Amino acid sequence: MATLAVEIPRGELEDALDLYLRAPLLELGTYADEVRERQHPAGVVTYIVDRNINYTNICVTDCKFCAFYRRPKHPEGYVLSYEEIGQKIDEAKALGAVQILMQGGHNPYLKLDWYVGLLQTIKRYHPIHVHGFSASEIDLIARIHRLSVEETLRILHAAGLDSMPGAGAEILVDRVRDRIAPKKIGTDRWLEIHEAAHGLGMLTTATMMYGVGETAGDRIEHILRVRSLQARTAGFTAFIAWSFQPRGTELAHIPEATGVDYLRTVAVARILLDNVSNFQVSYVTQGPKVAQVALRFGCNDFGSLMIEENVVSAAGTNYIMPEAEIRRLIEDAGFKPVRRYQDYRMIPDGADPTVCTCRACERRRT
Repeated sequence: MATLAVEIPRGELEDALDLYLRAPLLELGTYADEVRERQHPAGVVTYIVDRNINYTNICVTDCKFCAFYRRPKHPEGYVLSYEEIGQKIDEAKALGAVQILMQGGHNPYLKLDWYVGLLQTIKRYHPIHVHGFSASEIDLIARIHRLSVEETLRILHAAGLDSMPGAGAEILVDRVRDRIAPKKIGTDRWLEIHEAAHGLGMLTTATMMYGVGETAGDRIEHILRVRSLQARTAGFTAFIAWSFQPRGTELAHIPEATGVDYLRTVAVARILLDNVSNFQVSYVTQGPKVAQVALRFGCNDFGSLMIEENVVSAAGTNYIMPEAEIRRLIEDAGFKPVRRYQDYRMIPDGADPTVCTCRACERRRT
């Protein structure tokens, strides 16, 4: 596949960087809010009820920003059994979950048949939308079995993988990636894997974890590269930015990004990413108040109820809250809260929220 991390025209990069660095914060927020309202004029803010299941924390990638992973043979390392994962799904469905988000460490001991068996077990005994496996996890599976990315995704999709999260993007600039996660896939590979998923009809999200010592220009390059791929595939359902949580990591010396950094970042991303419809707040890293403000800085989605979260909380940040509190925060910000499916269609009043009718699940049922 051709190189995907295209060069960004210097003039475009400079104009975007000038906007990012010099536009007054409230004017920037107003502009981003106008863009949001043009795309979502109904005054609705969506959210999804799901559970984040981290099926293993064993990882050999040694990312400097991660406090969650454990090396092989570490006494705290684990791999959840199919039964444990099924129990977590059943618990989530009892609370109204419409999907699971399933991610783990880069565990070289788990082979393709383990993932296929897991997905088939979920679909047979605990049917739910599976939003799972980051691009770097897909890359590991493909390399272990000497398969192409396309074939790996095709096998997993047929077994029950419905859509893919944007995790592992961090900053899509290799100079930054080489410093914070030298063993992880590069920019081109991350983009290639998402393009391959889009080619199979799988929707994915795009993310950005900032605040790891990158420049403002690096953040802009990341945003513009996401826009470039979206222009080719239209496969990204949403853009999600969050700030790096340094506590307990090898990068703990880096000052934590501020709420103003976050608001400026999401606002500029909303303005530049004119071909991505949905922007999700990160209340998990920013807290509820900044998340509310972000709804006026370009965001139209409050993210996930989650039910369970392990990666960010491993770095000492935990803002998980009940559904009633999410709805109250959305209403207090002046919007109507509405549950959604993974593809961002809203769940109609009176519908069974545990039956996902996103296009991936509907296609699988027929």
